[in-house]
Amino acid sequence: QVHLMESGGGSVEAGGSLRLSCSVSEYTYEDYCMGWFRQQAPGSGHEGVAVIYSQGSHTYYSDSVKGRFAISLDNANKTLYLQMDNLKPEYTGVYYCAADRGVTVCRTVAAGATFEPSTLAAWGQGTLVTVSS
Repeated sequence: QVHLMESGGGSVEAGGSLRLSCSVSEYTYEDYCMGWFRQQAPGSGHEGVAVIYSQGSHTYYSDSVKGRFAISLDNANKTLYLQMDNLKPEYTGVYYCAADRGVTVCRTVAAGATFEPSTLAAWGQGTLVTVSS
């Protein structure tokens, strides 16, 4: 069973940067989509913001973060990263690391979808990012 644990959240002023990390326990599937999802209010959906597909390391971003966020996966250290630059107050929320089998989730993130927790196989506990104006 895969376990995901995020770190690196915090408070920053608009225009600043943060880097989130997600420690990944052994994930046995070779074909998977893994990435970052944002929840901006309790009970709201989880917006997919940046994901990476294991086959070819293709990355997908929501339009709201393109050019500002960069996702990367360090396979040797089993860590997923999200570099967030030029942050805006509307990026405030709880950021979750999550994963699911196959490429479907990745392609759906690029289309601007939100997700319910039941739709992905594994989730971390989340880390809060607060961007002040």
